[in-house]
Amino acid sequence: MISTNQFKNGNHIEVDGTVFKILEFQHVKPGKGGAFVRSRLRRASDGAVIDRTFRAGEKFRAVRTEARKMQFLYTDGTDAHFMDTDSYEQLAVPESSVAEALRFTKPNDTVDVLFIDEVPSDLQLPASVELEVTETQPGLRGDTASGGGNKPATVETGATVQVPLFVNIGDRIKVDTRSGEYMSRA
Repeated sequence: MISTNQFKNGNHIEVDGTVFKILEFQHVKPGKGGAFVRSRLRRASDGAVIDRTFRAGEKFRAVRTEARKMQFLYTDGTDAHFMDTDSYEQLAVPESSVAEALRFTKPNDTVDVLFIDEVPSDLQLPASVELEVTETQPGLRGDTASGGGNKPATVETGATVQVPLFVNIGDRIKVDTRSGEYMSRA
């Protein structure tokens, strides 16, 4: 069992029979009345984010999680297929549950697949990835790093990222996987 005073960002808990990931939480001690915990939770099954308030000291079942290194193979429209690099065993994860992480994952990339109670349910990506720009409008004369302004660019995984005006087709850029924002040239 895990109590509200043991909450950590990224932990998984079971609330009313549903598994949630703790995105953020805040202990609140009002001047009058009992303490409580405000939390923001992501449902593991479909990725929906909810806000929930718990009484201080409330207990929940801690959910066992395990990350395994696997190779991303392909998507077929309904499932994303992965292969265990040790046993060569393949498994399919519903594409809807990992769609956000797949925006920055190329086929044949090695990723950490998160297993919740022995069921594959999420991907853990590094904080940033390097991707090649495959499509963007050409930069115009006078577009400089200090000139300001952004333009959309499509990267090799198919995701669209807002980039500065000086970035061209073929450039490698660093993208933050949590926010989907341009960080720098690679």
